Amino acid sequence: MNAIVAIIGEGFLAEHVSEELASNCMIIRQPDIDSGIPEETHLVLVLDEAWNPSIHQKAEDLLRPKGIPWLRGFVSFGEGVVGPLVHPDSTGCSQCADMRRLMAGRDRIEMQHLQEHLSIQRGITRDVWASNTGLLQMAYLIVGEAKRILSGKVSHSEGKLFLINLKTLKSSWHSFLANPLCSVCGVLPDDSASNAKISLQPSPKTSHDSYRCRSLEDLEKFLVNDYLDPKAGFLNGKMYDLLPPFADVGVNLPLLNGDEGVAGRTHSYKVSELTAILEGLERYCGLSPRGKRTVIHDCFRNLEGKALNPITVGLHEAENYSQPGFPFKPFDPDNSMNWVWGYSFLQERPILVPELLSYYSLGHGEGFVYETSNGCALGGSLEEAIFYGIMEVVERDSFLMTWYAQMSLPQLDPYSTNDRELELMVDRIRAVAGYEIYLFNSTMEHGIPSVWALAKNRKNVGLNIICAAGAHPDPIRAVKSAVHELSGMMLTLDDKFEENKEEYVRMLQDSSLVRKMDDHGMLYGLPQAEDRFKFLMDESRSMRTFVEEFKDKLPHSDLTEDLKDILQVFRRLKLDVIVVDQTTSETLRNGLHCVKVLIPGMLPMTFGQHLTRINGLERVLRVPMELGYENQPLTLEQLNPHPHPFP
Repeated sequence: MNAIVAIIGEGFLAEHVSEELASNCMIIRQPDIDSGIPEETHLVLVLDEAWNPSIHQKAEDLLRPKGIPWLRGFVSFGEGVVGPLVHPDSTGCSQCADMRRLMAGRDRIEMQHLQEHLSIQRGITRDVWASNTGLLQMAYLIVGEAKRILSGKVSHSEGKLFLINLKTLKSSWHSFLANPLCSVCGVLPDDSASNAKISLQPSPKTSHDSYRCRSLEDLEKFLVNDYLDPKAGFLNGKMYDLLPPFADVGVNLPLLNGDEGVAGRTHSYKVSELTAILEGLERYCGLSPRGKRTVIHDCFRNLEGKALNPITVGLHEAENYSQPGFPFKPFDPDNSMNWVWGYSFLQERPILVPELLSYYSLGHGEGFVYETSNGCALGGSLEEAIFYGIMEVVERDSFLMTWYAQMSLPQLDPYSTNDRELELMVDRIRAVAGYEIYLFNSTMEHGIPSVWALAKNRKNVGLNIICAAGAHPDPIRAVKSAVHELSGMMLTLDDKFEENKEEYVRMLQDSSLVRKMDDHGMLYGLPQAEDRFKFLMDESRSMRTFVEEFKDKLPHSDLTEDLKDILQVFRRLKLDVIVVDQTTSETLRNGLHCVKVLIPGMLPMTFGQHLTRINGLERVLRVPMELGYENQPLTLEQLNPHPHPFP
């Protein structure tokens, strides 16, 4: 080799790497990055026996414009770190790796503060755990990597970190994902109307009886490898919950201010793990804009005509806005806010949507409503994501419509489906968890099969009633989805319920005490709350079969055709379907798309009695009469005043 290698740093690690490479390369030694790097350098090695973040930041600033690749090796609290190999013209830099490693670790807020402190100061000269034996192991690895890079071979450190415990010498490689918001290598396009346009493309199903365009076998190839890793992963942990009746796996999405747990529930722990990872990706995409840069900040009055009127998605009650400590402000058309571009299928054009309605963690302190993940969905194609986003909006709307209007829904016989799997699911829940399953047809005026599922405890301990919902063109799939959701709350919450029962009794007496998501489900664990379900659980009504309640419809072989049918129904009802693309580079690398679906007029799911959003949504007053549950339109005073039981 006639390559020129610059080695930045002093000490045992830098000395040993220099000696090993000297016979193959021309070595340039520099004590620090400020000494400059010759333009003809082929590779830079930044080697340190401690953690000094400012050096790596300087290396990014200096070497990226010069077009010189570089590799680092350093020690951080007894752990040797090698990598990643940083290419000047690609994403996935040292700062991305540090962010992923920091987020996946414990005490991430404290570590972030320490990183900021060390970045300002030079920091320590040598980590106390940096033994010569451990450093020698790191040196050999770095030398091997350097030789691979200079000879044009694929290096192990491409998009990866090598971590070695300097006390035990246990070592491992860990992949990480580039950070789309990285200040060094992140490349976010500006949000624009042109990029928001959606032209539906074919999305063939994996099989005749499937409603997915990507098979599980296909997803399995990358989901765990790309997204789940305890040291540098996008998701950093998983847990098998053995209490529920079905296979329940949770994965952890690390956030700076806490961890976000998401779960997958199926009949197989393997499949549940993959499902949980997909849920984690969906949750991440919905938190804040990471796929495009928001560029419009203006008031609705100036944007009227090309923007969604926020009033149409439902507001909080006027008196709540005036309450001390209420986290939202009344909507004012003259107040400026951030807007992102979505696509209106009813108007067939891009439309501006308040950013706080498009990403559900936004809005506290300056927003006008509380928004959840309602309508967020991940899919193997954009069309699949839109399809399932609509299903979630429909599912939750039908649940809330039923609750607020207290509709006496037809009860369904789960054994009338001729579906052996569903029968076994119901039987297993009864035998293992001690719950009886009740199903009700909650389909609204759009005709998309929707189901309210209720589990009634037959034991003397644990939650008395648990509720869930499902929506799908295939009503049996809707039921199975709802039953799986029910199962995840069985047995797992019993101890918490018993320990805090007095608190839930107070919530029963004073609805204003229902403030959090968990409060809704736990409240209806009380046996004395069962009276609130009298409108639904009327034993005098005979059960209906699925054949009697649902029209048989042959599905298309292409999911896009099913989606077009659904959009046509909403068009006929003059209900708009607005889609905001939340896809980020982390999901798009594997062809996964994420969207937020808004259907103005439908009831948005909220948690906390004070955050209910019905104001401005007249559909909840009108549709019960249209479906024959009432003789005339309801008034606001007639709506169910109690907190909903959606957990």
